[in-house]
Amino acid sequence: MKQALVDDTEDVSLDFGNEEELAFRKAKIRHPLATFFHLFFRVSAIVIYVCCDWFSKSFVGCFVTVLLLLSFDFWSVKNVTGRLMVGLRWWNQIDEDGKSHWIFEARKVSPNRIAAPEAEARIFWLGLIICPMIWTVFLFSTLFSLKLKWLALVIAGISLQAANLYGYILCKMGGESDISKVTANFLSQTVFQTVSC
Repeated sequence: MKQALVDDTEDVSLDFGNEEELAFRKAKIRHPLATFFHLFFRVSAIVIYVCCDWFSKSFVGCFVTVLLLLSFDFWSVKNVTGRLMVGLRWWNQIDEDGKSHWIFEARKVSPNRIAAPEAEARIFWLGLIICPMIWTVFLFSTLFSLKLKWLALVIAGISLQAANLYGYILCKMGGESDISKVTANFLSQTVFQTVSC
């Protein structure tokens, strides 16, 4: 019985040593607790804001509960989940002269360090982008329905979530604070990746 030989013209992909990295990147979630809290506080704040009239008639109780959830979300995303899920962090530092410096860091990807799983990164960015958009919808609905007592809370929601989004976009783009440079770099990287594929 003869065995079929592989044709010399057939392309074979050889990825030596990448099996572990590929398996890790395809892993569903590496930090389940961080992923849970990344979504829990922001989704809870939105759900309680939408349903607070059903749960309680107390405006102050609803306001404080949503504001606390938004604050917990801001802190956990800025200090924990961004670092664990995508390897990014940002903060403000005051030097001896009293001058404020914003620092944006991204984890360096080296051959011996494995990048974050795709599922975690996708969850992180989707949560970071979609929730401020929802709060923006709440802003317009609050203005058009003339429920102005909720306006301060909606503005706080937009502010806290947009601050995290802006900080992490700057981390991702290398810490450049000029938005036109960030946009130009993003577009050039996208065009280059499209052309090279």
